Amino acid sequence: MSLSGAIPILRIFDEAKAREFYLDFLGFHLDWEHRFDRDFPLYLQISLDQCVLHLTEHHGDCCPGSAIRIPCDHLHHYCEQLNARNYAYAHPGIEKMPWGTSDMAITDPFGNRLVFTRDDEVN
Repeated sequence: MSLSGAIPILRIFDEAKAREFYLDFLGFHLDWEHRFDRDFPLYLQISLDQCVLHLTEHHGDCCPGSAIRIPCDHLHHYCEQLNARNYAYAHPGIEKMPWGTSDMAITDPFGNRLVFTRDDEVN
């Protein structure tokens, strides 16, 4: 048996805000999207490099306000890229943590916290 990386599911409430935050600001790519019918909630997959996330408008899939940690080997460069995009609702910074990582925490428009992290011992 072999396990792969988990795919977090994050709750969203507004498709336009989700696309602006995840695609335009964070730079993820839309892999696919699904609705059971035209007026039904959206479920989609996005990815950036090897990080895959699922975003859902379905209320039963997960709770808003989740937190996930995403390893990022070029954290300072990614932080600079994000701040250069001048997104009105987030201006991330990097914080050195006492357990030996550098973390860049960003909260999405739905209260989910994404922590991009780099192990300072390795990088």
